[in-house]
Amino acid sequence: MPSIDYSSAANVTERLEERLVESLTGETSVSRRTVLGGLGVAGSAAVGLGSSRASASSDHDDEDEHGNFGAVGEYRDLDFDPHEFLTAFNTGESGQDNVPQQVYEEDGRTVREFEFTAVDTTIAIAPGVEFSAWAYNGQVPGPTIRAVEGDLIRVKFTNLGRHAHTIHPHLKNLNPRMDGIPQNGPGVLDTGESFTYEWLAQPAGTHFYHCHSLPLKEHIHRGLYGTIIVDPDPERVRENPREYVNYPGPITDDFREQLVEEAKSRNHEYAENDAVNEMVMVMNSFDTNFDGGNEVYAANTRAFGYGVGDTDGEGNWTAGETKRPIQIDKNERQRVYLSNATEFDLINSFHTHSQFFDYYDHGTTLTPTNKTVDTIMQCQAQRGIIEIDYSDHEPGLYMFHAHQSEFAELGWMSFFEVV
Repeated sequence: MPSIDYSSAANVTERLEERLVESLTGETSVSRRTVLGGLGVAGSAAVGLGSSRASASSDHDDEDEHGNFGAVGEYRDLDFDPHEFLTAFNTGESGQDNVPQQVYEEDGRTVREFEFTAVDTTIAIAPGVEFSAWAYNGQVPGPTIRAVEGDLIRVKFTNLGRHAHTIHPHLKNLNPRMDGIPQNGPGVLDTGESFTYEWLAQPAGTHFYHCHSLPLKEHIHRGLYGTIIVDPDPERVRENPREYVNYPGPITDDFREQLVEEAKSRNHEYAENDAVNEMVMVMNSFDTNFDGGNEVYAANTRAFGYGVGDTDGEGNWTAGETKRPIQIDKNERQRVYLSNATEFDLINSFHTHSQFFDYYDHGTTLTPTNKTVDTIMQCQAQRGIIEIDYSDHEPGLYMFHAHQSEFAELGWMSFFEVV
């Protein structure tokens, strides 16, 4: 039997989503406490204690007057697909159509070159609910960059937005001119200005980039952030294994080879990496009324985007469905590159139901920071790698979400569908 009934899971998601959207589209000022008050009712209805169906526009005749909100349940904006984003790795050789890129050799080093822009745009954060965002290449989170340890990452950046912006990388950057802050290098770039950033891909791990213009909290909250993945170089691991472990014990020849094999599984240029299902998740949030407190939370921007829609329980979905669980093969190793971009809240978290995982903080080691855990916390800009194995689980739905319960009820609630 599946771990949770499909129709019940869909009902829970639907009721939570309805209450969230209804609160966001109302005439009164909205706080997350207001939304959670409504969700107390939604929780009862979701488990069969009520039967009324909420409507995002039930009290309003003119939907245009309130931002042209659409029907609850479907995302009308198809420009961003959170399922495609999960596995959209831009390597210079391949990646997203909206990210011009190339890879070439220069002075004996591999260069991975990308073209980034900053733009003002609107993004869908819940069905029928839009948010005024500032975005790299028109998307939130920004494009995921992937390189190999020792490569040169070259980003040709042009600011097309109305405000001054930068790109600051959380890498070991040896040149202060390339730090992407107001005080160094070109400083902030005004509208129409361009600059080429160059960063060495180091250390191996999963890293964060974001705009560093002031006020910093607004530039991050509006959507100017993304992930940089630096794959370990297996030959460098073989030569310097001590740099990739977090314990002082002896490194035997067998342990050295184990580390090399693990590095190959994390390096997109090696066949061993093909056996791993890799995903990028950025935990983020949105202050829809700009009062310094978030009303919507998500993994990869869309509230309940990995929730349950119409399904036959065998992985088949209604054509055009815009939200659905993440379908995974139980026989594949699962790897999540996780980061936290949440503003205004001190921490965010990741919790799996009916499952434990290994966690590699910052992804800079090849041995786990925390082994066999089911919950980890991250402050803003903290990141890490989660390794999950569902090979001994029955097929079905397995929830994962933030374990700040209010975050989960306000959108950061998701499912893996194990098949």
